[in-house]
Amino acid sequence: MPRYAPRTIGYACELLHAPRTPDPAAVQKVHNHFFEEADRCYSSFAVTPLGPILTNPATRQGVVSQVAFLADRFQFREEMGGLTPEDFAARVRRIADEVGTRRGIEFLGQQVTIRTLVNPQHFRDARALLALGMLGGEDSVACFGKQPGLIGVRFAFPPDDESSAAHSVRIESYAQDSRSLFLETQGSYGRELLLEGPASAAENVLETYRFLIERSLRFVANFDRSATT
Repeated sequence: MPRYAPRTIGYACELLHAPRTPDPAAVQKVHNHFFEEADRCYSSFAVTPLGPILTNPATRQGVVSQVAFLADRFQFREEMGGLTPEDFAARVRRIADEVGTRRGIEFLGQQVTIRTLVNPQHFRDARALLALGMLGGEDSVACFGKQPGLIGVRFAFPPDDESSAAHSVRIESYAQDSRSLFLETQGSYGRELLLEGPASAAENVLETYRFLIERSLRFVANFDRSATT
């Protein structure tokens, strides 16, 4: 099996709860508490029409680091920031604990999305891996009469006896870099997978990442082979 060096470019997490009016004061208290510590999750606090948000300043174009506290969910988003899965899981756990505990919130569901890039080892263009490897050859897309700029496949895996979580997977070429393969894995977790509150939420982030690394990449590796293999 080829060895890949995943480059995670995005994390998202939504923690769902029963609808209630957003409380900027509770979020601001947590933000003020961050400033008493050297290790701050977020450095800025603001109130928007949809609810309070905590953010970190963008250090370069495309970077996003924030959590929004909406009427029915906590919405985390990290783009191009360089966090590890463990970093992001710890951030989700801490915010869910500090803000959720202050407001007495019980989480009813969770959705985690992780986006990663890898370089195929036997194809210089990711579109070739998808067309020649996964789709059976260039003839498989010839009927369109045009060369595709993006090729991809998508899978949806409902809960089963092994896991009560649902997963979906996207595998596509990447418009910004033809050498890179884009993988997105999404995990959906019900109330029964959040029984330990913030600790469960953090573990679900890591479980989604494991699904990407141990299953999605294994699928890619089945087709990432040299012509002589």
